[in-house]
Amino acid sequence: MLEIELKVRISSLDPIRQQLIRLNARSCGRIHEHDIYYNAPHRDFGVTDEAIRVRYTNDHAVVTYKGAKIKAAGLKAREELNTAVESGEVFEQMLDRLGFTKAAEVNKWRENYRYKNAAISLDSVDELGTFAEIEIMAENEDSDISAQIEKISKEIGTQGEPILTSYLELLLLKRSEVQP
Repeated sequence: MLEIELKVRISSLDPIRQQLIRLNARSCGRIHEHDIYYNAPHRDFGVTDEAIRVRYTNDHAVVTYKGAKIKAAGLKAREELNTAVESGEVFEQMLDRLGFTKAAEVNKWRENYRYKNAAISLDSVDELGTFAEIEIMAENEDSDISAQIEKISKEIGTQGEPILTSYLELLLLKRSEVQP
């Protein structure tokens, strides 16, 4: 599956949240996500633009592989494979035994909504600020999906330049700028 998304930095979550409520978007709750990213011993994911992530939420862990980004009509698209694991900690031990190393951790509070055929997230990311994401999962690159995302973006009031980098990349960039 391809994840096709629009991510925009926003100054406040409130106006978009209120618009989602006015549009009768379905609230799917608010959760804390603690993401731990790993790098492989046999290739550098920073170079190949891939990611392996163990995500801990309120009550479970999910392992995700993300393929290299594909630009889809000005939006970000990439292959995404997810699987729930019984124990994120055991999976992390397996990665450690296989020579994978922790690259970084990302913490965020995420409010999830469903509107039309899109998942909409309002994110507060530690060290980075607030963002809105509109995401549709697809079998392939489809310009119609990009158009749908842009239409939804206008309807809910997200404005700004699309961010084509991940939270991990934004966080690593910010941390590298702070280092002497």
